[in-house]
Amino acid sequence: MRITEIFHSIQGESTHAGRLCVFVRLTGCNLRCRWCDSEYTFTGGEKVSLDDVVARVGSYGTKLVEITGGEPLAQGEAFDLVKRLCDDGFEVLIETSGSIDITPVDERAKLIIDVKAPGSGEAEKNLWSNFDHLRPHDEIKFVLADRSDYDWARQVIAERRLDRWTILFSPVWGELELKPLAEWMLADHVPARLQTQLHKHIWGADVHGV
Repeated sequence: MRITEIFHSIQGESTHAGRLCVFVRLTGCNLRCRWCDSEYTFTGGEKVSLDDVVARVGSYGTKLVEITGGEPLAQGEAFDLVKRLCDDGFEVLIETSGSIDITPVDERAKLIIDVKAPGSGEAEKNLWSNFDHLRPHDEIKFVLADRSDYDWARQVIAERRLDRWTILFSPVWGELELKPLAEWMLADHVPARLQTQLHKHIWGADVHGV
């Protein structure tokens, strides 16, 4: 498979924020979100065997692993990687746009579906049938650029009854501040969890490999 980077850091997002985590960032993505912060994953990367990826992950001595990208599920080998890591006793998170069928994903892994709001420019790529296959431990994230994205997300949650899962609201870094988003959520009693990108607060917005 083609890998952009493997590194050990602090998990910056989801309900697992703050935990030590090994990140496996796969190369390539089928989307081009307007605010993408990992455009460097679109091309290049290094061809690495499944055994070598698992060995690198194991070398850090941390049991939480996130498979991310780009869009990790765009590479068919990602499904084999997830299964192998689960078999080896790792707790596996998968950060995916939800634009690719998730049904082949090992049920032991935990999916974090990054629903694309209109402000991303890729909302039409959301594969809504994926929500028929989520498990109780999976999470759903909305990255929001403005009030319009926020209102859209609230409507989607209500219409599709997404509050059956943990919902995460994350502001686009540098575009939407935490305070107004928090105030909107409080006013509307939104069944969601406010999050920020913790790793960017620690190391900065443009640092790779952290």
